[in-house]
Amino acid sequence: MPHFSNSVKLKYVKLGYQYLVNHILTLTLIPVMAGVLIEVLRLGPAEIVSLWNSLHFDLVQILCSCFFIIFVATVYFMSKPRSIYLVDYACYKPPVTCRVPFATFMEHSRLNLSNNPKSVEFQMRILERSGLGEETCLPPAIHYIPPTPTMEAARGEAEIVIFSAMDSLFKKTGLKPKDIDILIVNCSLFSPTPSLSAMVINKYKLRSNIKSFNLSGMGCSAGLISIDLARDLLQVHPNSNAVVVSTEIITPNYYQGKERAMLLPNCLFRMGGAAILLSNRRSERWRAKYRLVHVVRTHKGADDKAYRCVFEEEDKEGNVGISLSKDLMAIAGEALKSNITTIGPLVLPASEQLLFLLTLIGRKIFNPKWKPYIPDFKQAFEHFCIHAGGRAVIDELQKNLQLSAEHVEASRMTLHRFGNTSSSSLWYEMSYIEAKGRMKKGDRVWQIAFGSGFKCNSAVWKCNRTIKTPKDGPWADCIQRYPVHIPEVVKL
Repeated sequence: MPHFSNSVKLKYVKLGYQYLVNHILTLTLIPVMAGVLIEVLRLGPAEIVSLWNSLHFDLVQILCSCFFIIFVATVYFMSKPRSIYLVDYACYKPPVTCRVPFATFMEHSRLNLSNNPKSVEFQMRILERSGLGEETCLPPAIHYIPPTPTMEAARGEAEIVIFSAMDSLFKKTGLKPKDIDILIVNCSLFSPTPSLSAMVINKYKLRSNIKSFNLSGMGCSAGLISIDLARDLLQVHPNSNAVVVSTEIITPNYYQGKERAMLLPNCLFRMGGAAILLSNRRSERWRAKYRLVHVVRTHKGADDKAYRCVFEEEDKEGNVGISLSKDLMAIAGEALKSNITTIGPLVLPASEQLLFLLTLIGRKIFNPKWKPYIPDFKQAFEHFCIHAGGRAVIDELQKNLQLSAEHVEASRMTLHRFGNTSSSSLWYEMSYIEAKGRMKKGDRVWQIAFGSGFKCNSAVWKCNRTIKTPKDGPWADCIQRYPVHIPEVVKL
């Protein structure tokens, strides 16, 4: 007999299994209902009349039954969480004057680190393999030789990034400043007094009773933490609008020392920011782009290695920088594993959950060396927005989640065009998918972000309507050039 794998296309066997398990209830009920209908049709008119007359209806029973049904329905709808809609969002696009080509970056590195050629060579090797392109941007203060990371320059960067994103959001949505009920601003490393949220309130003269929050020190995944906070607030404040601003201010955090572990962020982090409008108003349902389905947060800070793998500290010469541990990718993998273990049962179809359960039981009872089953998350989501933290991060997630090149295209192209924009990178990726015209009604999007601490957070969105290709936004003038081929090494 021919080999099974040669005589039967396993692809179609798997598709048949998935369809059978995912629709088992429907496939079971249809024959039962068909049998009942056939039996009813076989009865004669006299038998049907006799059956109807044999039924006794008591008015009290009918009233009690109706009251019970109404009570249960009321309790259900009252306890059901409010739907949270993403009306629209806007991403900041830096001006061309802030562009940092590879040649410019390396020339500045040679001048700033003239006494340490090995550090210059290290940065060149990182940049060659980073996945960044020639159009990423740094704030004006970093273009000086040497850089001038003053408080005034940092505030200037914050104002141009945040206010530009907010202005774009107001223009796209028609939102007025007085309509904002909740404001959340997240920026990890720059935390001035007054806060960045106070800066926004002052600029747009927001209401005095606005509920404002400023999140700092929470890493690149702070954007999804802000979404989670906004969701919780919108659950208890009906008929409200929430604006979330996600950014990272580069100016005061550019490392000017010689420690290699601290030089790495200089090569990856770039300017960026996004403003997002969330609402629980039913009237917004019809024009909103997405509906928030799930937010899952995982924190591994109880482990010392995880806690210190992304750490802000001083080097031996007193220069402050962000130190990245060599264990970062392994810790990120563990955090991701915990996160997908939680989110899996919420989003995966029954066929994948059954295979995962059977494999888990087999490993526990029969053979611990059995290869663990990796659920096929491509059945749960049409689009993936993986934090563009670096090429290694995207490669690792693509491998672990068994994703295709198209699934991680938005992440790779965002890293290439804008660099690592920290917590706002997810929104540049979402904008890329929209600019390509790929976002259709009913599509599900999985956003995954990592942050210091160490954290892995993820959010699931469902597309409310087919989104037309936008004529503005960060990709408007370059989307026709993407995707581009990104070589393993760019020789400088």
